[in-house]
Amino acid sequence: MSSPPVAPAPRRPLILLRASATALAALALLQTLLAGSYLNGHYDSLALHGTTATAMAAAALCQLAAGALVRLAAPARRGPRRPLGLSALLTAGVILQIAAGYQRALGLHVLLGVLLVSGILFGLVGAWRLPLQARAGTPAVGPDGAGRLPRSGGAVEVVQ
Repeated sequence: MSSPPVAPAPRRPLILLRASATALAALALLQTLLAGSYLNGHYDSLALHGTTATAMAAAALCQLAAGALVRLAAPARRGPRRPLGLSALLTAGVILQIAAGYQRALGLHVLLGVLLVSGILFGLVGAWRLPLQARAGTPAVGPDGAGRLPRSGGAVEVVQ
């Protein structure tokens, strides 16, 4: 016996997921720059590193909410599970990372930082790979009379 198929992700929640995943990835890359700056002797970077960590926690919570919307706003609440699961894992990781940083557990902090940046970038790619539904009322033919660009998993239209 197989489970029912996963419904496609709704348009607006998926756009929110993409935006929050992009913001979280940008903040994660900023964190690596600030950590490197601190290690190069620019000690003022440590305060910015802590402030950016708080912004990352907020972005991770936004991504978690967007992942829940992607899952629950789909028909019959059967949207893709991966964005919600990965967002929950990343949110927990960011909180643990902040705790390790303030406890000065640098070995754990650096290890978690590498894993978090990898996971955040993985989530970013995953969010942008989910197909975005077409807007309601969008014509099937482009302005030049040619067919629309093919989407992954969809039929390819050939115009002669």
